[in-house]
Amino acid sequence: MKQLVAQQKSFFNSHATKNISFRIKQLDMLQAVLKGNEAILNEAIYKDFKKSKFDTYVSELALLYNDIKEAKRNIKKWSKRKRVSTNILNFPASSYIIPEPLGVCLVIGAWNYPYQLSFAPIVAALAAGNTVILKPSELPSKTSEVMAKLINDNFDPNVFKVVEGGVAETTELLKQNFDKIFFTGSTKVGKIVYKAAAENLIPVTLEMGGKSPAFVTEDSNLKMTVKRMVWAKFLNAGQTCIAPDYVMVHEAVKEKFLELAKAEIEEQKFQFDNDNYVQIINDDNFDRLEKMIQPDQIYYGGNRDKQERYIQPTILQNVSFTDTVMQEEIFGPILPVITYTDLEKAISEVRKFPKPLSCYVFTKDKNAKQKILRDISFGGGAINDAVMHISNPKLPFGGVGQSGIGNYHGKAGFDCFTHYKSILDKPTWLELPIKYYPHTQRKLKWIKRMMKFQ
Repeated sequence: MKQLVAQQKSFFNSHATKNISFRIKQLDMLQAVLKGNEAILNEAIYKDFKKSKFDTYVSELALLYNDIKEAKRNIKKWSKRKRVSTNILNFPASSYIIPEPLGVCLVIGAWNYPYQLSFAPIVAALAAGNTVILKPSELPSKTSEVMAKLINDNFDPNVFKVVEGGVAETTELLKQNFDKIFFTGSTKVGKIVYKAAAENLIPVTLEMGGKSPAFVTEDSNLKMTVKRMVWAKFLNAGQTCIAPDYVMVHEAVKEKFLELAKAEIEEQKFQFDNDNYVQIINDDNFDRLEKMIQPDQIYYGGNRDKQERYIQPTILQNVSFTDTVMQEEIFGPILPVITYTDLEKAISEVRKFPKPLSCYVFTKDKNAKQKILRDISFGGGAINDAVMHISNPKLPFGGVGQSGIGNYHGKAGFDCFTHYKSILDKPTWLELPIKYYPHTQRKLKWIKRMMKFQ
């Protein structure tokens, strides 16, 4: 690990990665590797948790191709020196900001979307001119293996290298003196990464999760609300960091909401054979989720098969904030429904949780929408939709508080892996004596006058 980081540092210090054409070449290569090996990527992820070709393309590869396209289209503009105005205190001078890459970066990927959540930060890091080491999650072992082979067979290890392994390898990587660490995963592991980074004062971006709420008001378009929410919740069998974790439904529309949700799930026929559902990633997560399903709360679903790691899309009703299912992020195909009559009190209950990664509001009421957006702090979200905000590269993606530090996607991703060097460029043909000794009352008056024009 130490040697690999040292080699990448040496290569970075050659300044080769600062060349825009070099960066575009790396992005072109990544795109070619992914597109040319889609069949292999599809086979690997299906072996890990039965993810279909359709879902792999829509929720992973298509987003990556879009990220690469966005970066290539804008990389020259993003990398340009930017002139800014100069204040009167520094007259005569010019001021500008130089974007420069941070250096050698470590990206730690997540298991739930192993391609998208591993390579999306890589796109940003390469576009910004960094070298990168990727440590993919070891849980989906086949995808980790195929990513390592495809990248390590096609990229110069001094620029981009995949290191496989588990806790031991990750721990060793975190001991190295990187210039940036980007982590996607649980808050629990994020704290470990943050602590390790602090030892060497390494800047971090942490993309984590939390209990993301969805609100359904009395006047919402229930049919479309349910259609969009059911898709967002049970995509990837609920193993999505920005999935609605639970839903707050107005008491007046609770029964109708439940009826429509049941009908929508049945219409969608979430099954492995229908290419629209996946397995729970491993036995530990299956057992954890199973404990959340209380038989007396099941409105719909609840069937499971541990051997197949299958949990049927499940709706729970009569749920309170003290129930087991509300004590941690669900990260699975279980949707608790909590009713409310007073929006103010509902918001107050939601705010007792740590700040979530996402929040969704299904309503026609402008006042309710603005109130929720104003009163609840969260990473990002949507109005009358869910999850889809991640597909817009113009929207920075990231959490707040315990759900994350920093953001990325599009220009925000470039910024994530970039240092903006501020320069004051001053000529030598004139120098005002005002700041030099001796200090006088007259000089002080002039300084105060000049400060008024700042």
